[in-house]
Amino acid sequence: MELVKADALFMPVISILVGLSTILTIYIGAQEVAAGHISIGTIVQFVFYVNQLTWPFASVGWVTSLVRKAEASQGRINEFLKTTPTIQSFNGSKPSLQGDIHFDHVYFTYADTQIQALKDIHFHLPAGKSLGVIGKTGSGKSTLAQLLTRTFDPTQGKITMDGHALPELDVKHYRQHIGYVPQDVFLFSDTIASNIGFGCTNATAESIEQAAKDAAIWEDIQGFPQKMETLLGERGINLSGGQKQRVSIARAIIQNPPSLLLDDCLSAVDNATEEKILQGIERRIQSSTAIIIAHRVSTVMHCDYIMVLDEGKMVQWGQHENLIKEKGVYSTLFALQNDPTAE
Repeated sequence: MELVKADALFMPVISILVGLSTILTIYIGAQEVAAGHISIGTIVQFVFYVNQLTWPFASVGWVTSLVRKAEASQGRINEFLKTTPTIQSFNGSKPSLQGDIHFDHVYFTYADTQIQALKDIHFHLPAGKSLGVIGKTGSGKSTLAQLLTRTFDPTQGKITMDGHALPELDVKHYRQHIGYVPQDVFLFSDTIASNIGFGCTNATAESIEQAAKDAAIWEDIQGFPQKMETLLGERGINLSGGQKQRVSIARAIIQNPPSLLLDDCLSAVDNATEEKILQGIERRIQSSTAIIIAHRVSTVMHCDYIMVLDEGKMVQWGQHENLIKEKGVYSTLFALQNDPTAE
């Protein structure tokens, strides 16, 4: 508001000053011409000089406006930088983590809306195993991922990794052990190679290439004129949705994390490409813990365990064959996705 007030005051003041100075020059000049002290040409010269001073005055006001804008922007930046994160590390320990995950009767309610997204989630995923999480929209799948990455802490219950409660671990150290691919992929305005290698300090051209192949994006990249050096637009605007997702997957798996979390990041690829990606991920992280969140049964059916969420509750747990026999939510989703006419 201070910037708006300054801009609103600047132009009228400049216009008034220029107008008054011109009027004053003509008025006094007319008196001097009448007295025979100067000629009319002298008045014209002074008016010209006054008009030449208009731009320097305007420049001063323009610079003042820029300074005000910079102050306003810096104020917002300072407010952000001084914000204390709600997620803190109480102990800050930095053990080596293998990916043994345990949710102990976890509940979570969003503070702003008071919506209870998760209710009594309880499961144990051994290190090196894969878990598929499936359910309808709004069943709490993404909330589960946010709790696992410590974007939020549970309202009730406890989450542990390798026996360590998450608040006891150093946040930065803990997150370095998780390869996370969110739903909303963010790519930088940089080369494809830089986007894939982002966050990996020891990334090489060979490791970037292999990660791209495992994420089934290598062939697409070879079709670009500059290949790996192709410069992406802001947020990867010159890639399709499926290509952006695969670049993001390559970015996650290049670090060979102990735990890999895919949050519905295969929604924009076809079934054939999805199968290639899953095979590449399986080869890449044979000893890693993987949690794959998806809407499609085909994405999670090969996981060691499958969890079905419905309205924030875990309604089914097991393997694909057993869940099909149970005739519950999972078998219904499987039937609908394989035969749309099924009920």
